[in-house]
Amino acid sequence: MKFSNYQLQTFTTLVVWAAVSAACFGLDQLSPEILVLSSGMSVPTLLGVLAALMGLAELATLFSHFYLGFKKRPPVEGAMVGRIYRLVAVLSIGLAVGYGFGKLGAFATFFSLFGGMLLGWSLQAPVSGFAAWILISLQRPFRPGDRVQFPNLGLTGDVANTTPMYTYLNQVGGTIGSEEAVGRYILVPNAMLFSQVVINYTVLQESPYMLDEVLVRITFDSNWEAAEQVLLNAAHKITDDIIQSTGVQPYIRSDMYDYGVYLRLRYQTRVQDRAEISYRITKEIFEGVQTLPAVDLAIPFVYSYRRGSAERKEPEPSVAPGPQEVREIEMDRIKSLLQPEDMEEIEAAAKSMSPQWMKQPIVVAHDAEAGRYHIVAGHLQFEVCKYLGWKTMAAVVVDESKTPDQVKKIENR
Repeated sequence: MKFSNYQLQTFTTLVVWAAVSAACFGLDQLSPEILVLSSGMSVPTLLGVLAALMGLAELATLFSHFYLGFKKRPPVEGAMVGRIYRLVAVLSIGLAVGYGFGKLGAFATFFSLFGGMLLGWSLQAPVSGFAAWILISLQRPFRPGDRVQFPNLGLTGDVANTTPMYTYLNQVGGTIGSEEAVGRYILVPNAMLFSQVVINYTVLQESPYMLDEVLVRITFDSNWEAAEQVLLNAAHKITDDIIQSTGVQPYIRSDMYDYGVYLRLRYQTRVQDRAEISYRITKEIFEGVQTLPAVDLAIPFVYSYRRGSAERKEPEPSVAPGPQEVREIEMDRIKSLLQPEDMEEIEAAAKSMSPQWMKQPIVVAHDAEAGRYHIVAGHLQFEVCKYLGWKTMAAVVVDESKTPDQVKKIENR
């Protein structure tokens, strides 16, 4: 059986206190009349009693270590309970010293005189925090090493330590966008814990796992089975040790959206390694998709990553021979021959498109008879700029002799 550092430290302290207590009682047996106090107790006997009280606290702590270890609890819980035993031992030592010097009655009078003050103090935050620390040590809703979240405070962190007044958190997130500890410590007053909801991510430190997901969007014409296999293979490769530990296999859930299908890969992950595992799985999926022509990633406003790339690479056909010039044309003189884009798509494009993209000139043809311009290329760009309230727009005018019917032929080509 392997002993933890906490158990070895407690056992060593117990041996020291036991040796001190035995030495004091032995000295009293050799010289019983040495330094006798007013209570009739000798100084070696009093010291032996004090050492024995501390030894009893360490013995109780050691038993708690073994009991909690039998219950498969983390060793740090035994240390937390041991603090309570030591506190009781210190209070007992105070009473023993008062008795030894014959001042126990004076101690009682002192506490009686200041009882009202103590009661008033108990209504303050320090005693409330101390009471919360007692409850934390006894109930152990979280322990050092746990990852917890305080939703009302907007805090997530790894518990570093709990003291009578404060709980120390190593903040998770805050300075970065993922769930990783940043090394910034936060002191949460224990008194606040009475009114806070606490979410413990790692209630069992031996199994600190939770469900996570990676989202992938594929086009409607992708091979669904092949895409699922890429996702599952990535999860098995990266989380194989977690799967063996938990016995929970990764799985897929999906739903449709305007540009394709959402594939949601769900898997068990280690809470404190969540960001790294998600990154590795995402990279593995990306590399897997690149090797499969049958699986294509969907992109809003383009529909397909590969189709969008191909269109960008293809040289645009010349709409009309001859020199072209960029003109600044009033928006109300430009007419789109296509139906306006869905308003939600236009709003989304307005938020995502860069100013440089919107300043690029569109391609229009002039209808001299109607005195208007018809868009040949750049319908979405025109709708976005119109939505943003632009008064004029840069445009390349091609072959002004073309009629609207001819322009339609150009667009359908």
